[in-house]
Amino acid sequence: MSEVFATTGTIAAIATAVVPQQGSVGIVRVSGSEAMALAQTLFHTPGRQVWESHRILYGYIRHPQTQQLVDEALLLIMKAPRSYTREDVVEFHCHGGIMAVQQVLQLCLENGARLAQPGEFTLRAFLNGRLDLTQAEGIADLVGAKSPQAAQTALAGLQGKLAHPIRQLRANCLDILAEIEARIDFEEDLPPLDDTAIISEIEKIAAEITRLLATKDKGELLRTGLKVAIVGRPNVGKSSLLNAWSRSDRAIVTDLPGTTRDVVESQLVVGGIPVQVLDTAGIRETTDQVEKIGVERSRRAANAADLVLLTIDASAGWTEGDREIYEQVQHRPLILVINKIDLVEESERKTLQSQIPNPKSKIVTAAAQNQGIDALETAILELVKADNIQAADMDLAINQRQAAALTQAKISLEQVQTTIVQQLPLDFWTIDLRGAIQALGEITGEEVTESVLDRIFSKFCIGK
Repeated sequence: MSEVFATTGTIAAIATAVVPQQGSVGIVRVSGSEAMALAQTLFHTPGRQVWESHRILYGYIRHPQTQQLVDEALLLIMKAPRSYTREDVVEFHCHGGIMAVQQVLQLCLENGARLAQPGEFTLRAFLNGRLDLTQAEGIADLVGAKSPQAAQTALAGLQGKLAHPIRQLRANCLDILAEIEARIDFEEDLPPLDDTAIISEIEKIAAEITRLLATKDKGELLRTGLKVAIVGRPNVGKSSLLNAWSRSDRAIVTDLPGTTRDVVESQLVVGGIPVQVLDTAGIRETTDQVEKIGVERSRRAANAADLVLLTIDASAGWTEGDREIYEQVQHRPLILVINKIDLVEESERKTLQSQIPNPKSKIVTAAAQNQGIDALETAILELVKADNIQAADMDLAINQRQAAALTQAKISLEQVQTTIVQQLPLDFWTIDLRGAIQALGEITGEEVTESVLDRIFSKFCIGK
């Protein structure tokens, strides 16, 4: 393993988020051959409590030299192999906050443990055979899940719903390879290969790979979420729309144009999809230096967003300023939001509808009255589905690393088919077939390199 992941010795790390004056419990996790000895050095139990696996002990953490009391705590014992890492693991469950867990961690480091590297606990679980790489990545996705649907998809990966079809595909490739190699070694003793049957089997494997590759965009949407920018002229109700949508007062709302001077963010979940909503400063020509900076940031936010909500003021009608902004964002995925519709008479609405452009999607809202939000969310989900990115009811979704390996496997299988059609010798068939087997093995970790492990586990938090 690389120096980043030297997996020897006993490791320790804080396994819970450390927030000043928040959180009732903080956990320090220790894993390795000396974990039990370290716990017995630091943890003192009153009475006759039994130190055995999968028990929780009550007691006190003391400095081993001075016997100074550090914390009143619980100790959880998990002996190998019945632990997360399949090593001896102990966890000190301390009082929350900063000081207690940091002092306990420091005592662990002073008494034989070393600070764990990012993801090292999960790396040890992988190296010790408790998890494969897809399950390890599922854990990372679960920790970082931004919506219930993202968490469910991560759990599916953790339960092996991705690993199982990948292993089956690899096993099918290995069966084909065995058939071919048997003919190479014992050509005179076996009947000739059925080229048509081999190609048919490879096509079935490639079709399943294609099906798995189709979940990549869905997975990315669940992991990273949808970035939505609310843009428009000043005072059209962008901040009111954000507040009504998020059911909060994140943005300041006044009758004065130009109140929002910077981008205001809010995190929402729409149909299982995490959504980052950006309320931007009103876009207009201005000599105010501060407002000019806000306008420029608004333009950048619109260009970087996955979806733009161009908001107009129905009571003001379709203005030249609206038209200019529309020309700037019409190349983006767009929903036209006709806000303040409650201030417009029915006859005026028909006139307005004839004036405005007709993008793929447009809705009417009265954000100040909390009206039209359901229609907005429906329009967003319809646009998402139109792009074949349907996040709901997914059993699994691959990530970029897995997609790259599957793509390589598919290319290799296509090369095998070409080799067969060109009637090249059997030795040539095996070259690309081995490439497909190698690529599929990289997904689950049956064939893996240090660089792959470094790339995966360095993204984990230190205590996981």
